[in-house]
Amino acid sequence: MSTHRKLFGTDGVRGVANREPITSETALKLGRALAHVFRNSTGRHRRILIGKDTRLSGYMLETAIESGICSMGVDVWLVGPLPTPAIAFLTRSMRADAGVVISASHNPFQDNGIKFFSREGFKLDDQTERRIEALVFDEAEVGKHRARADDIGKAKRIDDALGRYLVFLKSCLPRSVAFDGLKIAIDCANGAAYKVGPDALEELGAEVVAIAAEPDGTNINLNCGATHLDAIRETVIREHANVGIALDGDGDRVMLIDERGEVFDGDDMMALLGLKLAAEGRLSHNAVVATVMSNFGLELALRDAGVRLIRTEVGDPAVAREMRLNSYNLGGEQSGHVIFMDYSTTGDGMISALMVLAQMAESGRTLGELRAMRRVPQVLENVRVRNRVPMAEMPDVQRIIADAERCLAGSGRLLVRYSGTEMLARVMVEGTDGVQIKTLAQEIGAAIQKYAGPP
Repeated sequence: MSTHRKLFGTDGVRGVANREPITSETALKLGRALAHVFRNSTGRHRRILIGKDTRLSGYMLETAIESGICSMGVDVWLVGPLPTPAIAFLTRSMRADAGVVISASHNPFQDNGIKFFSREGFKLDDQTERRIEALVFDEAEVGKHRARADDIGKAKRIDDALGRYLVFLKSCLPRSVAFDGLKIAIDCANGAAYKVGPDALEELGAEVVAIAAEPDGTNINLNCGATHLDAIRETVIREHANVGIALDGDGDRVMLIDERGEVFDGDDMMALLGLKLAAEGRLSHNAVVATVMSNFGLELALRDAGVRLIRTEVGDPAVAREMRLNSYNLGGEQSGHVIFMDYSTTGDGMISALMVLAQMAESGRTLGELRAMRRVPQVLENVRVRNRVPMAEMPDVQRIIADAERCLAGSGRLLVRYSGTEMLARVMVEGTDGVQIKTLAQEIGAAIQKYAGPP
């Protein structure tokens, strides 16, 4: 077996299209390896579902993965351009054995990625990813299991995939909820939700103004979508819309814009919906899961209602893992990746938006009036260092951090960590007193620099 290289990152295989590992050759090998891992020894034909976003390179990668899967005697279902959460849902509901998503989320069009879902609609566990990875680099092992000529897999296109997902989205809301009288602007990021997003809102009765809904293969996320909010903000103000929805390229994240043009992010959504679910007795274990980056204002808003905030490391996989492990049903990130485990196994921008819109429709209040948290001021000090001295080996820093935590007890928090990519120590302090948090951040930063040294 050849030397084992690493393909999978935190969110599947990513890179620049037509350069390793995002090439036809590696995509074909990934398809073969995936099919081999999921093939049933009883001989029943297994089925793997493939979906993608709107990137030009999606055609090339889809064909290569399909070919690899079929060569191992496994059938393929093609659903075309659909949001990542739609592919997770269809993998579950259509009883596929695995799902493949070809997307690089909010990255520019020249990037692409390949990630896999289990039959339950969750990202594959690390052990299964390692098995697939090893097989990609072991031609001999996979070659032994090629299908016989009469057992090669078939591929077919699922024509009603979008309709199935539309029905599912609407089923997440009570039948009594309709958006009649609401004017909604939606930025589809020229991505995977370009059709299903506006269609869902129209079918629920809204007047829809859609922008960035004409993908051409190269304009995905280009000055639009959840990471570029100027276009949707301008549209909301110009069109006098009640609300703006900005999805990212693969539709698993959403940022909202209120009637005044102000951002309503993932923290705002978790505050609003966490408190609603708690009041209705539907918030599992009376807790919300967020990352260390969520604003302390979210913690305060939830705490006032007796709801716990459980924090994880950065990244939606960490949030999803914590939610599955302890059966929580609401969690997410400030960046708009919100997971409602009652409905979906992954973040779904449209479900998040629909939940908030339902609150607007039921209450008759504007999005601005529904804000359930007040953002706490935040200071971030980036301290240049020569080497990453472990925090435990800096007694003065430990003492200052302990003093700062006592000062902030109940009214703020601090986070001190080294950057993973730069020679920096990051000191983040949040609290209600702007002067106090700036002073604390500077004191901690100066103490770190004394030990870790300026560059």
